[in-house]
Amino acid sequence: MRKMSFARGARADGLWGNRVFARMFAAYAGAAMGEWFDAIAIQVLIVYRWGAGPVTLSWIPVVMALPGLLLGTLAGVAADRLPRIRLMLLSDLFTAAATVAILAAPNVYALIPLLALRAGAAAFIAPAQQAVTRHVVPADQLLRATTLNGMLQQSAKIAGPLAGAFVLAALSPGACILAHAAARLLSAGLLWTVRSAEPGQARNPEAEKPPSAAAEWREGLRAVVRAKPVLHALLFGFVGLTAILMVDYQFATLLRELAPGRPSLLGWLIAAIGAGSVGIMLLLNKRKRLPYGWGFGGGYALLGAAIAGFGLLPVGAPAAAVLALGLLLGVGNGACITTKSYLLQKEMPAALIGRAFGVDQTLTSFVMLGAPLAGGLLIEAAGARPVFAAFGWTTAAIGMLGLLLAPILWGRSGASAAGDAR
Repeated sequence: MRKMSFARGARADGLWGNRVFARMFAAYAGAAMGEWFDAIAIQVLIVYRWGAGPVTLSWIPVVMALPGLLLGTLAGVAADRLPRIRLMLLSDLFTAAATVAILAAPNVYALIPLLALRAGAAAFIAPAQQAVTRHVVPADQLLRATTLNGMLQQSAKIAGPLAGAFVLAALSPGACILAHAAARLLSAGLLWTVRSAEPGQARNPEAEKPPSAAAEWREGLRAVVRAKPVLHALLFGFVGLTAILMVDYQFATLLRELAPGRPSLLGWLIAAIGAGSVGIMLLLNKRKRLPYGWGFGGGYALLGAAIAGFGLLPVGAPAAAVLALGLLLGVGNGACITTKSYLLQKEMPAALIGRAFGVDQTLTSFVMLGAPLAGGLLIEAAGARPVFAAFGWTTAAIGMLGLLLAPILWGRSGASAAGDAR
């Protein structure tokens, strides 16, 4: 049977007429929902069934971030070196197997390595998915595809835990975990239907043998360093993300001070943040270009102002004020996420997309290992509101700096067409 080429899969029928993108998007939706579906169930297992304390619980985000740090650049090389759709498919299957194995874990000490294995398998999906997107989506639809992927991620963060909570209440933690495994199998099944659309990785026909994985990793790293908009975006995002993650995991602590009698407000706040992110992505989805300075600088400025606003709220603040700041935070967050993904897609050569997103994943995981713990220690010492205000203004200042220095960091237009060539 003749293989369907990527060019054929990317005909100008719109994104939903693009068979490869549509099925890959559906597969990504299943994986994203599954990723968040059993988040609450696993916490219930750890705290209620096994009676683990807060210190043990605090190791879970570290365990989830460590594989991304160790495997991020390797995953990027794999996405540019191996068949990408098959790599995503195998990652889904391995994640499903690790998820089922969690059901047999007798205690938290057996659970932690299984979570690490699962996170390690999942680390290969994002770079491969981004690399495939660049190949199957025409340049004039790239921003729309990027915003759709971002909206899916943010929507999954809202819908996944909520759906998981309903299943948890009606059935059991085991049912949530099995649902996650089923979602991964569904994702793998959808990817199987488009496996024949796999692109061939370009190789020099005169070369005696293909370059090693280490050589390809060095090539990708050099390309990131040489592409100044990409390098500046990653460094800018690294600094901004560090400031954000100092407080990101401490909203429950803050709301306990502001509204001690309203624990449900945390759920509404998370939903408001997600709604703000999805809303701005819907607006950006209508555009064909995105100025990097406004996306990064403006996004961080709004996000920082919202975090500082939380630090300035008085005890007993109305829920409407909390939710309004949550919406503002979500708008800034959505703008930053979309801009970074779009910039990496546009400014990197198509053959190096996986490695660029692998470097980004490594930097993000590195921040997640230290910033939340450092923020928790600061809040324990100084209180939630002063720390929120301080890091909020810091983040806003970083955003304003990005706006002022946008021509230096990302070029005059901030939306070059350098990456349009395929």
